[in-house]
Amino acid sequence: MGKYQLDTKSQVAVTKYHEKHKPAKFDKKQQLEKIRAEYLKKKQKQTDQ
Repeated sequence: MGKYQLDTKSQVAVTKYHEKHKPAKFDKKQQLEKIRAEYLKKKQKQTDQ
């Protein structure tokens, strides 16, 4: 048994707080697409010169 026991009402409040304050989910696919687009732009500029 832990030192601090929360009743169900308090547990709900704690989970709501954590849901609200957790960082935005990192979208790997979107990030890769962004990096790829930047790379292609850079590559295009190099071939134009």
